[in-house]
Amino acid sequence: MATAHNSAEKGAFAKTVLMPGDPLRAKWIAETFLEDAKLVNNVRGVQGYTGTYKGVPVSVMGSGMGMPSIGIYSYELFTHYDVDNVIRIGSAGALSAELKLRDVVAAMGACTDSNFAAQYRLPGTFAPICSYELLSLAVESAGELGVHMPVGNVVSSDVFYNAAASSMEWAKMGCLALEMEAAALYCNAAYTHKRALTVCSISDSLVTGEELDAAERQSSFTNMVKIALEIAVKATKLKDLSADSGF
Repeated sequence: MATAHNSAEKGAFAKTVLMPGDPLRAKWIAETFLEDAKLVNNVRGVQGYTGTYKGVPVSVMGSGMGMPSIGIYSYELFTHYDVDNVIRIGSAGALSAELKLRDVVAAMGACTDSNFAAQYRLPGTFAPICSYELLSLAVESAGELGVHMPVGNVVSSDVFYNAAASSMEWAKMGCLALEMEAAALYCNAAYTHKRALTVCSISDSLVTGEELDAAERQSSFTNMVKIALEIAVKATKLKDLSADSGF
């Protein structure tokens, strides 16, 4: 069921889709980790692949940068392609001094400066949270892989170059890292009654000023990818494919 942004046929995507921001990272993941991976979408260069991992069908597709972009692609995966689980795997900037480059964090909740949730016309402020089921699988998988993975709030921002230079203010409330997509993904999952989770690797630190270059961001976040792939395998065993809304 093609859309203006996705040329894949209905059934081309697996029930679980990993979504890195960078389409080239999607290509690298497909070629590195999946067996018999096939390109199912390349509209606007936003590459989507489906293959198998440990015998389980898994898809990986770029989301682009920012909430408007992942908002489009994740919504279409949930509503047009019958995808049950979307796991964002991307980069984030550390707000905590405890986080080092390449550390992995799981976003239990996503604070945001975005107006994305205004479309729902709610009589208050919506708190975007992940699927507890997927988060539980992530914690289990990280433990099995021997990866230390802090869990907590991240901040999804609409701006990368912040003129107010106020991003570190979120650290006062215990937010772990800054990224640009999780809140919109969690809103879409809640609205469509599907599952979503964000697992990020630290690419730079707002505390120390350290950062990885583009090539390192694209292909060095293996722990994050392995955790997400293990979630995909375990998610096939979840009985309630209708999914909860994150509670």
